[in-house]
Amino acid sequence: MTTKILFKFAEKGINLSPEAYEKINSLEDPLDFSSSLIVKLKSQEFSEKDLMSLNDSIVEEFIKILGLDQSKKTESKSQKGLFTYDKENNKNNQFETNEKDINSNINADYEEKIRVEPNTINSHTKTKISSEIKESRKTANKYKKPDSCKNITLKNEYKKHNNSENITLKPDNSENIALKPDNSENIALKPDNSKNIALKPDNSENIALKPDNSKNIALKPDNSKNIALKPDNSENITLKPDNSENITLKNEYKKSDPDKFKRNLTSHDVDFDFKIIQDTSKKSYTSGEIGNLIAYFKSRYSKISNILSKRPELKAYQKINDIEEGARDLNVIVMVRDIRATKNGHKIVEFEDETGEINVLFHKDNQELFKASEKLVKDEIIGLIAEKKGTLNVATRIINPGVPRIPRKEMDFAAVFTSDIHIGSLTFLEDAFVRFTEWINGDFGSEEQRNIAKDVKYLIVAGDIVDGIGIYPNQDKELAIKDITEQYDEAARLLGNIRGDVKIIITPGNHDASRVAEPQPAVPEKYAKSLYELNNVEFVSNPAVVSLDGWNTLIYHGRGFDDLAMTIKGFSHEKNDLIMEELLNKRHLAPIYGERTPLASELEDHLVIDNIPDIFHTGHVHINTYKHYNGVHMINSGTFQTQTEFQKIYNIVPTCAEVPVLHKGVYKQLKFI
Repeated sequence: MTTKILFKFAEKGINLSPEAYEKINSLEDPLDFSSSLIVKLKSQEFSEKDLMSLNDSIVEEFIKILGLDQSKKTESKSQKGLFTYDKENNKNNQFETNEKDINSNINADYEEKIRVEPNTINSHTKTKISSEIKESRKTANKYKKPDSCKNITLKNEYKKHNNSENITLKPDNSENIALKPDNSENIALKPDNSKNIALKPDNSENIALKPDNSKNIALKPDNSKNIALKPDNSENITLKPDNSENITLKNEYKKSDPDKFKRNLTSHDVDFDFKIIQDTSKKSYTSGEIGNLIAYFKSRYSKISNILSKRPELKAYQKINDIEEGARDLNVIVMVRDIRATKNGHKIVEFEDETGEINVLFHKDNQELFKASEKLVKDEIIGLIAEKKGTLNVATRIINPGVPRIPRKEMDFAAVFTSDIHIGSLTFLEDAFVRFTEWINGDFGSEEQRNIAKDVKYLIVAGDIVDGIGIYPNQDKELAIKDITEQYDEAARLLGNIRGDVKIIITPGNHDASRVAEPQPAVPEKYAKSLYELNNVEFVSNPAVVSLDGWNTLIYHGRGFDDLAMTIKGFSHEKNDLIMEELLNKRHLAPIYGERTPLASELEDHLVIDNIPDIFHTGHVHINTYKHYNGVHMINSGTFQTQTEFQKIYNIVPTCAEVPVLHKGVYKQLKFI
């Protein structure tokens, strides 16, 4: 444990004072606290402080922020999917750099010495893995009940509804027509505690990237950048980005009949050209044995090497053990096993394939290549070209699987994307969500907006449709509905009012009633029976690939964002479009194994991106972004939940109730708050 804590800070260039170390080591889960503290140290609050030597006062301050109990230390085990491997017990099997050989070769070519810094060595290994199945980690973070948000009324009580009651959401300053039924008893279903992931803040401005041909439909106060559906008596401010069309939204809200679901009023016979291309719900299997892990990485290597081997530079690639002793050029497809910094600022990366291991130097003087190496992460598969100088291998080029440009397609319909609705939370924006569903039904907005709604054929929900139970400590204090089945019942009531000629596709997220490890099977019917009864709802796994009238759509909740945001310099949850682009280039949704994202070691790696999609839809981080990259529409759909107490700690500001729409191939974003 001591070594793990010191390594975690050393990797980020932070030295602990003895007093600071003692305080951290006294906590219930020092490793999880260390990860959270490192994130906080990168925020604006601590950015100007001396990070070379971390004293106990900063540690004490952060402990108070989280409200942690230091009175008792208990042993904690890290959750890594369905099983873990023990890095400490495998130290003797790790690669060790021969400093003398490296120094002598570097002296010959660069006239300087390179030494591996002891405090930057990471004990990450894949070849020696224990089969011990470890317990799920119980996080020590404490949460407080959130305060009411400005201009938003939160309901403190959940009230059951039946189909005969009038339940109508009213916009501001409109006539009060809502009838509220009596309170009903809530019966809490408490699942196992699952790991809470700390989101990494970033002080940069959140700006959603849009292509030149996108349309902004905006009526927004406070100089915000997206599109708002606004009630009466509000000031209209239209922002006009370059080359985009501005459509003013009007509050022409029509009263709908709340006594029945829309689908029960009209019989629909819609010709959906909808296909499920990839759904792992019934294909996912692992026993947690060491053989499964070996098969998992072999599957990953095989899939991505098949992609890489089609590149002209790698058609004649070599296996590591097949490289001849006198060879001067290396042309290999390899997995990243370990990354180390040297005293003089170079990188030594250890690679492996099915036959052996190889060490390669990335020299800092090759600035373009060195910058590319900053995006290397453990366990990803790349193509590598290097040259031998004595006994030293020096990298000359990195080849990613990459994203070939896909041809433009015609679209004659509209697809709507949302995620992280968090029904059941006190911070769920029910009023905004009802306005959203009424817009789909054509009962909200101007004539032009209702015409867009008429073209809506698909609604995709990328996880966290409900807030769940027991996701993090004291979550029950932030819940309006404390029973998981009742949360899904409420989701069925809200989605059930959407007209029946709209196909609704739902994937799970880390708050849903599915297993924690990815890939996640679809939400089981026993928890969401009321949603399964809706005739236009399809449940698929996370991730999943579906075809929407010929538009291949990759749906992924996005938990793999957490590892890349923590690992790659310049990446953050606010700039999640950069993360999505990098995942496409790496052709894997969660390449780092054994860190913050739980991954199931199955016989096949289902998180490899085998084929480039037309649409890549994600959620998880509660921040909208859009980018059109090599023909791919990359969309993160934000949230219908206001800022939580946990997000306040990390300065994460969500983009609430902003819904992306791909209308006849053109991206639009509407705001319902």
